[in-house]
Amino acid sequence: MEDIKQEIEELRAEIRRHNHYYFVLDQPKISDQEYDQLMQRLLKLEAEYPELVTANSPSQRVGGEAIDQFEKIEHQIPLLSLAKSFSKEELREFDQRVQKSVAGRVEYVVELKIDGLSTSLIYQDGKLIQAATRGNGLIGEDITHNIRTIKSIPLNLEDELDLEVRGEVFIPLDRFVELNHRRVEEGLSRFANPRNAAAGSVRQLDPKVAARRPLDIFIYDSTYIEGQQFKTHSERLDYLEELGFKINPARKVCTEIEEVIEYCQNWTAEREELNYEIDGIVIKVNRLELREQLGATAKHPRWAMAYKFPAQQQETKVKDIEVTVGRTGALTPTAVLEPVLLDGSEVSRATLHNQDYIEEKDVRIGDRVIIEKSGDIIPQVVEVLVEKRDGQQESYHLPQSCPVCQGEVSKVGADYRCLNNNCPSRTEEKVKHFAKRGAMNIEGLGESLVEKLLENGLIADLADLYYLDQKDLVELERMGQKSSQNLLDAIEKSKENSLSRLLFGLGIHHVGSEVARNLAKNFSNLDEIIEADQEELTAIDGVGPKIAQSIISYFSQQENLEIIKKLRQAGVNLEAKTVKQDDLLEGKKFVLTGKLADFTRAEAKREVTELGGRVTGSVSGQTDYLVVGENPGSKYDKAQKLGVEILSEEEFKNIVNS
Repeated sequence: MEDIKQEIEELRAEIRRHNHYYFVLDQPKISDQEYDQLMQRLLKLEAEYPELVTANSPSQRVGGEAIDQFEKIEHQIPLLSLAKSFSKEELREFDQRVQKSVAGRVEYVVELKIDGLSTSLIYQDGKLIQAATRGNGLIGEDITHNIRTIKSIPLNLEDELDLEVRGEVFIPLDRFVELNHRRVEEGLSRFANPRNAAAGSVRQLDPKVAARRPLDIFIYDSTYIEGQQFKTHSERLDYLEELGFKINPARKVCTEIEEVIEYCQNWTAEREELNYEIDGIVIKVNRLELREQLGATAKHPRWAMAYKFPAQQQETKVKDIEVTVGRTGALTPTAVLEPVLLDGSEVSRATLHNQDYIEEKDVRIGDRVIIEKSGDIIPQVVEVLVEKRDGQQESYHLPQSCPVCQGEVSKVGADYRCLNNNCPSRTEEKVKHFAKRGAMNIEGLGESLVEKLLENGLIADLADLYYLDQKDLVELERMGQKSSQNLLDAIEKSKENSLSRLLFGLGIHHVGSEVARNLAKNFSNLDEIIEADQEELTAIDGVGPKIAQSIISYFSQQENLEIIKKLRQAGVNLEAKTVKQDDLLEGKKFVLTGKLADFTRAEAKREVTELGGRVTGSVSGQTDYLVVGENPGSKYDKAQKLGVEILSEEEFKNIVNS
């Protein structure tokens, strides 16, 4: 038995060593076949002697048992976000603030800002015991089961010491391309970009899923290392590298801000050469004692700054212009492009907004154009390279009839609109809008399922959702007994929604969630709104003549009244208060801070007001709850001082869903 135990330990040590060579140093010492033989031998021995299996064995990287839910972990030292700069001038201003606040020479460490998922790793006696997401900076989620699968993370350190390190989980670009290719072959959808793929991978309940994803990590800092004292950040990184952690080799110590600026400019030009995504440069004061002097605000350390790259642009060709029809009938033109990689995502389409935008930019089919992501989210054409025209380009004008139903099109303001209320495309968009979170919140009714329901003739309008039958649903692709029952349960539950949600969900032009709430507050049921005239409607806060006319027009159309009739017969609530709407939060005042993962600010506010509560902009002694998202501001500190109850997003969801 001792011989077996010794062989297992020797195998583990050898595999760990080769993992370090391959995944950290990128210097493999043996072939893949030889590595596989070592791992197979270890797996065989551990299968025969399960009592010798340990949590930190290399064999455990394949993924252990799935978990039921993510546990919350409070960070002992908050993971603060970084203040951002976008120009040389802002970097110089940062340097001036630092120089004025400390005595002596200041040098900076500059590092590539990896576009991934921030993670905290805790070791005890040299063994990895816990890993957590950044979360809101104060509270993260336990992702230890998934982090163990990343081969560039040591499960055991050579030295048996306690420490916490922080790093950025990412997926290399070449492995990302392979991952998407594999998903397509398996009939799965592509990941939009490496960051989303990495974030989704570490938040899997089943670690076997994460183990199949090509996750990697760069460690960028440590909050404490048992028995070690360092004068500079660069010394600490060097020590972490000696311990076996993967540290980005592109870091540099700069003695003045102009050297920092040069580093930023160089990487702005050279970032395309990397095999991973970066979205900027991190600049940190190197001497740790100076960091102590500079301190931090509630949101950012004063000793660090992130330099953000300018919006990335790419040249490509407009192959065609396609038109989609929205729920209000608006025709939206989209440029079909030769695919290009932009900010880590393959882009093959870009919005052209409307006909006026096409004419203003003079976009033609066949043009070479410059595209960029607006706010790093929505690709759009920003420039036409007129000098590259060869006479083959074609001017474009939106069609005079609807491209979907061939119905009449009319120009309304800047938009061209299909006037056919029964246009299939409009119907599809109406159902999608009706089901979304801010409206009727029908969980499980995503866009693809709406398309299937319409394609298979199971629904013809949004009211038909309430007449679906399980025997029809189970015939749809990927809809078994359980998933179809879950959908029917969610549809049934939506019948109890408030009148304001229903009004918003109907998709009446110009009637947003705020107007819908005001209408529900001033009328006792939907019938009163249907019968209201222009004068009654414009008396409502936020309802002007344009909105009033839109409401009257909607309810004057027979097909819309038929939808209301079907909703009524199905038992959908048409009253200003539902049976279960008991004003659970009546009189309660909420304040929101930071970015929420599952709600926009408007959606969170709507959830509170639906239950009778109020959302205010600042924390005071009258505040009942502060809801904390990612990157909370000074409101968090003030709430603590005043004793205001602080809710995580999960706790907030529990309240509004109760």
